Amino acid sequence: MIESTVDLNGRRFGWVDFGGAGAPILVLHGSFGRGSQFARLAADLAPEYRVLALDQRGHGRSEHGGDFGRAEFVADAAAFLRHLDLGPLPVLGHSLGGLNAYQLAARHPELVRALVVEDFGAVMGTPEIEHPELDLTGWPLLADSEEELRAQIARRVPVLDYFMASAIATAQGWRLCFDYADMAATQRGGLGDHWADWLAVTCPALLLRGEHSPMLPPALAEEMVRPGVQLVELAGCGHWIHDDDPAAFAEAVRGFLRTVG
Repeated sequence: MIESTVDLNGRRFGWVDFGGAGAPILVLHGSFGRGSQFARLAADLAPEYRVLALDQRGHGRSEHGGDFGRAEFVADAAAFLRHLDLGPLPVLGHSLGGLNAYQLAARHPELVRALVVEDFGAVMGTPEIEHPELDLTGWPLLADSEEELRAQIARRVPVLDYFMASAIATAQGWRLCFDYADMAATQRGGLGDHWADWLAVTCPALLLRGEHSPMLPPALAEEMVRPGVQLVELAGCGHWIHDDDPAAFAEAVRGFLRTVG
C-alpha cells in the first residue's frame, strides 16, 4: 500500500494505491471515512484488481475546509481520474461515495466504465429514511489516549471501528482526522432528490443494499432498478456492508466487475 498526495483544482488530496498489476478500480469512501479503510477489499480483489482510493475533501489526509456541495465532490473525483490517466475506470462508492460515484458517472460518462453503489439511494432525507445525519454536538476535540477517544466516540456512533479508522495521534493528543464543521456540511450537502443523476447513468451499475440498513429502504432500492442496473441485497448487513460481511461484499463486487470486462 502506497499513500500519496496530489494537488487537484488547487486543493491537496491524499490517496492510496493498494498496488498490484490488476485492472484498476477507483473507490470512494463514505462520510467520516478515508481511503485506507478499503484495505480488506483490496486484498480480497487482488491480484485481479488494483484498488485506488481517494481521501475525499475534508477527510483523511486531504485538505480541510471550503465548499462541500455536490459539484465540488464530483469535480474532485473527475480531476483525480484525469490525473490518473488510466482511461475510464469502474468506480465504487459507499454512502456519500456512492452518491459522488453515480453523479460522476452521470455528469462525466467518459470517465466511468462501470459503477458500484454501496447502500445509497436516489433520494436522501425523506420520512422513510430516519436520521440521515449524525448529530455532532459534544463530540470530543481531543483525548489523552486512543482508548479515551474510543470510549467517547462509542457513545455517539452506530459502528465504532469505521469511525475510529480516522483516529490519529497528534502532539496535543488523539483526535479524528476531520473537522466536525466539514462533516456537518458534507452530510447536509448529500440531502435531497438525486433522481435526475441516477437516471442519467448509462454505464452498467451494481446497487448493493444491506438487509438491515435504514439508509436505503427496500422500496427505494427496487425503484432504482432499471435496464443496466443490478440490485443485490446482502443478508445480515447494515449500512456498512464492506465491514459487516467483507467476503460477501468482495464476492459481489468481483462478480459484477467480471461481467463488465
